[in-house]
Order: sequence, then structure tokens, then C-alpha cells
Amino acid sequence: MKTKNLLSENITAAGSKADYDASCKRLLANKIILAWIMKSCIKEYSNYEVEEIAAKYIEGTPQISVTAVNPDETDLYSYVKGIGTEDSTITEGTVTYDIRFYAIVPNTKDKISLIINIEAQNDFYPGYPIIKRAIYYCSRMVSSQYGKDFTNSHYEKIKKVYSVWICTNPPLYRQNTINRYKIHEENLVGNVQEEKENYDLMSAIIMCLGKPCDNKYSGILKLLEVLLSSERKPEEKKKILEKDFGIKMTKELESEVSLMCNLSKDIEERGIRKGMKEGIITAIKNLMESMGWTKEQAMEALKIPEAEQALYSGILKE
Repeated sequence: MKTKNLLSENITAAGSKADYDASCKRLLANKIILAWIMKSCIKEYSNYEVEEIAAKYIEGTPQISVTAVNPDETDLYSYVKGIGTEDSTITEGTVTYDIRFYAIVPNTKDKISLIINIEAQNDFYPGYPIIKRAIYYCSRMVSSQYGKDFTNSHYEKIKKVYSVWICTNPPLYRQNTINRYKIHEENLVGNVQEEKENYDLMSAIIMCLGKPCDNKYSGILKLLEVLLSSERKPEEKKKILEKDFGIKMTKELESEVSLMCNLSKDIEERGIRKGMKEGIITAIKNLMESMGWTKEQAMEALKIPEAEQALYSGILKE
């Protein structure tokens, strides 16, 4: 009997939007997906193969949260436990990261580690610039190292941090783009140069997914669009991930792959039903106001089934 492939298993989801969001985070926490992101966006890994990054340079046991993975599934498609996703201070409150983990920098004598944070963001305009939140997350990941990665005045032990934001629904002008923001040195007087490792301590990366409408739709942008798409059919996802990116999913799990797509469809249908309900309520109120009718008369004129009238009566009382 074949061992279930964890990537296939967690393209699945069932329930509500919360389940869908949680499913996206589990998919992104898969080591082979993290390795693709690292190779594509983090310069320390750009010259290494995805499989090597997943196998050698992502620290942590194959677990997600506190749920242990089947011992037989400790492969490149396992999960990274990371270093905890909650960061609390008395004065600044609590930040909960989607995914946060240590990663070893290749070819370093002392096995220098990075701290990498991955965030999935659907709303590109949540009331503030996403990049400012990303920089704040970087700052918190640096400051939170005190007492854990270094103590007293041993600032030389501070680890570099990355915060990678994957925006699934950006505006058109940002689609199929990847931007990196970091600290760099500027000589104002003279030409003295500091060791880069002493100031290059944080980078924020904004990845905006898009549609296959231009030549920028390739590599990691294509992979993540396919993986997280709410529109593609499971068979199409499976074929592209296997053929274009070498991400294996066993035939036994084809039915499970479809569950995430079914969830997307369920969310869409719920949205349609909600919109219809809101439209009916508005129509009832308009008739009551313009015609001077009771809500019962308005519902009768709109031919709302008797079985549903109690629902709308209850809403109109609120």
C-alpha cells in the first residue's frame, strides 16, 4: 500500500472560509513548497536545487503545529514545525505568524541560521500598506531573538530575518510581480564599508500572484497561483504541479485533491446565497417604505415561499 503524499492530502479542505485559509497555510508550510519560495525569493538559496533546499536547509521536524506526521511520511513533502508562530510582548501585544521557521544558510562554517516568515494575504488593501506590516513583522522577529538567540550585549548573534507575503488577490498593476525591500549601506562621506552581514538583517518580500496573461507568469508565481487557485479543477492542478514543477501526487489521492476545489466552490456559492438574501431584504424594505405595506404584504408581493418568510421576518425585527 502506498503512503499518502502529504502535499496531496493537504490540498484538501472542507468546511468554511476559515478551513480554506488554514488549508492554504498548511500547503505553504510543506517543505517542498517552502523550498520553491526560498529558491525564488531568498538570495542565499538561489543557486541550489529545490530538493536540496527542502532536504538540507529547512530546520524543524516534519510536524505542523503539535500534530505529528506519520513516521512513514518523513520526506520532502513533510511539514516544518518551525520555531512557534506566536510572538508576545507585554507592551506590543501578540503577533501570530502564519508560518515561521529556521533555515540554515548553505556553505557557512558555523551553520548560520535565518528566520523566515511566510504570510498568505488575500486582501491587498486591508486599511494599511502591506509592506509596512511586513517590515513590522521583520522588526518583531529581530527583537524577539533577545533572550532566545542572544542575551546581554551579544548582538553579533542576531539572525537575519525574512518576511515573505504572498498576495493572492492583488490589483491588476501588481499582478505577477515580486518586490524585495531591505537595508543597504549608503556612503555619505568617504568610502568606508561595513561588513554586509552586520546590517543586512531584514528583508521583506511582496509576491503578488496573477493570471497567465504575460511572460512574467512563470516559476514560483505560476506554482503558487496553481496551488492556491480557487478556480482551477483538481485534475488541472495535479497535472501542472507534477509536469511543470516535479511535485509528486499519487493517483490514490486524486479524490482528496478535489476537496480544496470543492471548498472554493462552496465559499463561492455561500457568497451568492448571501448576496441574494441581502437583495431580498432590501426589496422588502423598499416596498414597506414606498408602498406603506407590512413586511408580510411585501413578502407576499415578492412571492417569497411561506417556509422562508419566518427567516426574513426575524431578520427585519433585528
